[in-house]
Amino acid sequence: MENKKLLLHACCAICSGYPITLLKEMGYDVTVYFCNNNFDTEEEYKKRLEAEKTLCKHFGVELIVEPYTPQIFLDYVKGLENEPEGGARCIKCFELRLKETAEKAKELGINLFTTSMIISPHKNFKNLCMVGETVGKEYGLKFLGIDFKKKDGFLKTNKISKELNLYRQNYCGCIYAKR
Repeated sequence: MENKKLLLHACCAICSGYPITLLKEMGYDVTVYFCNNNFDTEEEYKKRLEAEKTLCKHFGVELIVEPYTPQIFLDYVKGLENEPEGGARCIKCFELRLKETAEKAKELGINLFTTSMIISPHKNFKNLCMVGETVGKEYGLKFLGIDFKKKDGFLKTNKISKELNLYRQNYCGCIYAKR
């Protein structure tokens, strides 16, 4: 397979370790995009960013970082604050982060994008792919919907994060999930 450029949205280093490995094995030229305005505090943002920097350096992949601007997320999910975890607020959060990723891909001339959120056992693969495909069509790009959980992907990504001693969190990052 020819080497194809791909922009991988990364929510955290734990989730992106195995996807980076698999995508590189599949012949993709991976650039990681860290854009996560949904995190509840700047401290959480910085911890996850430092872990992502360590991971990307380890795998020799480029990392593009957006500044932390939580008001973008808060405005985007306004009115959905009391939705249950995994509900409409989460779908809006996926949409926001995938739109930001698609905009960056378009800016960089990259036609293919995906997200490491897919690997989480707490995220719905079909919902993420549906949002990704819709966003892809809107931006004239292709969303690559690979279920990174298959073939023990979540176990493999956890192993990578433990080997590299990366920061490990126990929630998606948003204030609503934390409470």
